[in-house]
Amino acid sequence: MLKLMLSSAVIALAAAGSAMAQERIRISSDWGEVTADLADNEAARSLAQMLPLTIEMSDHLRQEKTGNLPSALPELARQRDFSVGTLGLWSSDHFVIYYRSGRLPAPGIIRLGQVTGDVSIFDRPGPVTIRVERAD
Repeated sequence: MLKLMLSSAVIALAAAGSAMAQERIRISSDWGEVTADLADNEAARSLAQMLPLTIEMSDHLRQEKTGNLPSALPELARQRDFSVGTLGLWSSDHFVIYYRSGRLPAPGIIRLGQVTGDVSIFDRPGPVTIRVERAD
């Protein structure tokens, strides 16, 4: 019984520790501002080390805004599905903010995080300049 309780406590502490370590960023533009929680992976940690960033974003397929990072991020496992608010990496230096849900062709994206605010501010045609920085 004691062993089970100790195991449960270790799992709970590990979960709390990873949640506490999660980095939050702010993405702002002339259209508004949102916050996002970065994923717990090497690519997201590398992105956080680049901050603050200013990125010129273009609209792509009326589902996402895309722009180039100043340097490549680490290659990790990719996923093909995305949801509203997913932050991703298409190629090694191509940052994406999805404002609609969908499915991508192979090879998919590396997940960088999830917007916690109203990502619909980006749901309009045309380019936008964004500023990405650590949230307070």
